[in-house]
Amino acid sequence: MLRWLVGLLLIFSFVGKAHTEPPKLNDISTGSQTVPVLTIKGAIGPAVSDYLVSGINNANINKNSPLLIITLDTPGGLSSSLRDINMAIMASSVPIACLVYPQGARAASAGTYILYACHIAAMSSATTLGAATPVSIGAPTGGDKEQKEPSTPTAMEKKVLNDAIAYIRSLAQLRGRNEKWAELAVREAATLTAAEALDKNVINLIAQSPSDLMQKLNGYNVTIDKENQQLNLANAQLTEIKADWRNNFIATITDPNIAYILMLIGIYGLLLEFYSPGIGIAGVTGGISLLIALYAFQLLPVSFVGAGLLILGLVLLIAESFAPSFGVLGFGGVIAFVLGSIFLIDTEQAHFQISIPLIAAVAFLSTLFLVFSLGFLWRTRNNKVVSGQEELIGANALVEHNFNGLGYVIVNGERWAAESQKELIKGQHVQVNSIDGLTLRVSEHKNEE
Repeated sequence: MLRWLVGLLLIFSFVGKAHTEPPKLNDISTGSQTVPVLTIKGAIGPAVSDYLVSGINNANINKNSPLLIITLDTPGGLSSSLRDINMAIMASSVPIACLVYPQGARAASAGTYILYACHIAAMSSATTLGAATPVSIGAPTGGDKEQKEPSTPTAMEKKVLNDAIAYIRSLAQLRGRNEKWAELAVREAATLTAAEALDKNVINLIAQSPSDLMQKLNGYNVTIDKENQQLNLANAQLTEIKADWRNNFIATITDPNIAYILMLIGIYGLLLEFYSPGIGIAGVTGGISLLIALYAFQLLPVSFVGAGLLILGLVLLIAESFAPSFGVLGFGGVIAFVLGSIFLIDTEQAHFQISIPLIAAVAFLSTLFLVFSLGFLWRTRNNKVVSGQEELIGANALVEHNFNGLGYVIVNGERWAAESQKELIKGQHVQVNSIDGLTLRVSEHKNEE
């Protein structure tokens, strides 16, 4: 088992480093320049981060893209994924233009930070941006007239808020955009429409589509590495870059519900293989599932407290199945398991939280599985099977013919020589007490004495 576990670790290490083949641009053998278009639609997480970073790096490697466009429509996402994306944007030698698109789209929360980080910020009509307050803190509310004073933020909330403010102000300073409104977007969850954002110098222009944006940017001056460059997009062609198999794989496994289920399959599979060794199907399935889950969790904001409670819950449920405690260990295990599942993902983003109905269903099934199935396997494993001559001791034998001293008996269909201190008659049932070589020492059943 150790060899295939090591092999699987090497495979996933290779997959984790498979950034050498990012999404490829269209064939440019005609000599025309290509403007890649990357799309953010939905919550920003590890899969979106991997997709954008790969696309940005590829554009910089090819050296044939005068511009890269990112279209935005997001409610926000994970801070770690946001910072990875912005680091790639700020390190890019290819100008990057962000466009909040299509109409009705929004660049909320993390989307606002990305818009500020891009070299050129644009919005379509009927789009919005802002509400960039860290969700663990929340925006101030004023609907309760009876509340005289707002609640005082904790020291940790102040640190998180001030860090977010400093981060977005630094982005505004880098791109020469409105710093004061950037701070309001974080401190007070302020929002703007496209026209208002253009008026307040939050964005550079309004465009209705990526093609419209590219036309308006032809001849536009942009600063790259403190040097002014003029964009020449007259012969450029837009090329949509779609997510490849690796991005889709990461998007699937980093769904917290999928990663949670894979982790449990992995744990149960290894437990079954350990307590009931067989041909290895349970162990192989469990090992693969657990490794995929661990790879997914390293990309997600996992809480160590939640993981600890989850493991404690499983341990207590296993202990209940092996050493019944009238439900004390089992009840505590279920509570720890449920709390650990709830706290496992350390984020307030609803898109990256484990479903409560799923937790309830898994907790119920886990309790049944561990208490009954593993308990049964443990008892079966410890129920020693006796074979050979020792199996005959205590067995019932049938006297073949009358004898006193030495004679013959039938045991399990076999004829054995027997010795008895009392006279026995044909057809009498006797009990085997011991074995001396090939001779059974028998006696009458106690209830016949």
